[in-house]
Amino acid sequence: MIKDVGSSLIVKIPNTKTKIPRIFVVTDVGNMLELFRKYFVPPHVKHKRLFCTTKQENPVGKNTMGKIPSVVASYLKLLDVACYTGHCLRRSSGTLLADAGVDITTIKHHAGWKSTTVAEGYVEISIENKTKTANQVLVGTTTSAITKTVNVSESNIPSNINFENCTNVTFNLNVNK
Repeated sequence: MIKDVGSSLIVKIPNTKTKIPRIFVVTDVGNMLELFRKYFVPPHVKHKRLFCTTKQENPVGKNTMGKIPSVVASYLKLLDVACYTGHCLRRSSGTLLADAGVDITTIKHHAGWKSTTVAEGYVEISIENKTKTANQVLVGTTTSAITKTVNVSESNIPSNINFENCTNVTFNLNVNK
């Protein structure tokens, strides 16, 4: 069921693989509402499915939806086309949410996972999150530009450190003599 409430669309999916009804909202970010409204099934069509054939008369079923990633992979001439399944859509949404900084509980609820461990598996593969973590370890920030002010005394500087190739580093040397 799709309900247009003006500022958003509320989509309810009563029958799911996990037997848990799902609800999601489409907002106007990136013109999504306009695109969905253009696509909506005409009133004369008897079914209430969101996805239809190009003539918008026949609904697209779960098996056809599940084949879309392999059709795209085939078009892109990727290797192992059979590996691209409907599960890729679910996995990609989890990874995109993780890359956007969404917390693990929200990702878990979005995908319908009961286990935090499963959701964490999707976050782990995120290169964006690995980059953020590396930056946090190095300088305590998630930004990509790394600038750090280090206060050291002359006695703390090991003699084997070479500062010649350092960039974007400011040293505040407090030398007490």
